[in-house]
Amino acid sequence: MKSEIHIESLAHELSTLRDYVRWAVSQFNAHGLFFGHGTDNALDEAVLLLLYALDLPHDIPEHLWSAHLTHDEKHFLLNLLQQRIEKRLPLAYLTHHAWFAGHEFYVDERVLVPRSPLAELIENGFAPWLAGDEIQHVLELGTGSGCIALAIALHLPDVLVDAVDISDDALQVAQLNVEKYHLQNQVNLIKGDLFSGLKDTTYSLVISNPPYVDAKALAEMPLEYQHEPVLGLAAGDDGLDIVRKILQQASDYLTDDGILIVEVGASQVALEAAYPQLPFLWLDFANGGEGVFLLTKQQLKEAF
Repeated sequence: MKSEIHIESLAHELSTLRDYVRWAVSQFNAHGLFFGHGTDNALDEAVLLLLYALDLPHDIPEHLWSAHLTHDEKHFLLNLLQQRIEKRLPLAYLTHHAWFAGHEFYVDERVLVPRSPLAELIENGFAPWLAGDEIQHVLELGTGSGCIALAIALHLPDVLVDAVDISDDALQVAQLNVEKYHLQNQVNLIKGDLFSGLKDTTYSLVISNPPYVDAKALAEMPLEYQHEPVLGLAAGDDGLDIVRKILQQASDYLTDDGILIVEVGASQVALEAAYPQLPFLWLDFANGGEGVFLLTKQQLKEAF
């Protein structure tokens, strides 16, 4: 049942909030949409898109689901649904909202949509690997929207964060989020290629969710992911191009007791095969997620 959306016809046929959610769920399933940018199923995706379009809170009372939409509301919502279905645009790019570590961030197609298990580490203050008072200065490599750097600053208000990205577009989005939370004095955005351009500074923590998608996986990604900037995803044939550089240089930027935390996702197997000498500590997450390792400065120095 795959067909183009005829907005005028649907605006006459659909009336209540419940009507639009039901129709959207059916269409999402019929068109085989992929859910991985904030939700994992058609119903949640439809509800979130509708609540955004109508400027409604997530906890609306049950009786409002029978409320009727106005002409303008119908057309605005149906245009969003059309883009989600026919263009396969991710939900976050339609709403320009994404949640990470309990905070809302602005996103658009200049940056990846936040979806990292690193959020759990941040919410836990990096315990037990670092105590809160041991973290004074943090470096994030590949900040994108700035969500990791800003979440660290919001959860650890005494910590200074340097956030690096090679993309001017990404840094423009990150700047919007820095200003949103008024963290200009705590989060320093830096244009650079990983460690290049940094001053002679050492950090308690170097953290990164770098590009780590290998060439095969990149070619097979669902259409929704193809709207994201390739610069934030692609990392060569084995997915390790960026991680290699981080491993080789990180110890120079860590304090004696500092640690490196990096997410490599599905490239974990390739990384372990490439560096059998490194004692990667693979972190566990109560909320799901994998492929995040921790190494100490000493371990890095011994290996490189």
